[in-house]
Amino acid sequence: MIELANAAFTYGGEEILTDLNLRLAPGSFHFLTGPSGSGKTTLLRLCYMELLATHGQVNSFGVDVATMSRDQVALARRRIGIVHQDCQFLDHLSVAENIALPLEVSGRDASAEVGNLNELLAWVGLDRRAEAKPAQLSGGERQRAALARAVIMSPDVIIADEPTGNIDWEMALRLLQLLVELNKMGKTILIATHDLNLIRNAKKQVAARVLRIHKCKLQLAGADL
Repeated sequence: MIELANAAFTYGGEEILTDLNLRLAPGSFHFLTGPSGSGKTTLLRLCYMELLATHGQVNSFGVDVATMSRDQVALARRRIGIVHQDCQFLDHLSVAENIALPLEVSGRDASAEVGNLNELLAWVGLDRRAEAKPAQLSGGERQRAALARAVIMSPDVIIADEPTGNIDWEMALRLLQLLVELNKMGKTILIATHDLNLIRNAKKQVAARVLRIHKCKLQLAGADL
């Protein structure tokens, strides 16, 4: 689905990432670890085509990203659900409207998919908060809304950047369970996190691969995680 082959990214003359080799196969589950500033978010941005590799190759669904037109990139991104670290929403829209926004942006009739939207709201436990504004949500509710927005288009791949970084452990486990369920439905999952307890909990439920960025390079993490 997404594959990096000897990919690298340099910014302002500084080497951020180098010699990246990664394959996100259908139905696989990956954790990405590393200290703050190590390049985790940069790697995720390469995977969802917000950045272009300065060296090497990134393939998205069988196509070299460097050869894609803007329209091709936009179409490929519809197959990738992204949960950003900062969970930004449009404050004047309700939770339900924010979650449904990708449908409208893609030209689909959101009103025709109300049933799917309501089912998704219930799945993430926000059916009673559908009409609330983003400012009225707790941290955990915002993270669940962000996940719902990321999967509303039924993407093949879900990429989450520190999705549990600002919520308590109970809510983190709830969010992890949603991601595990998505993986069991055949979705490919890539999560950047510094929380080793989260990784240990996930490995009890799914065959998760753990990768670590160390000195600009990607390594398979040790089995003692």
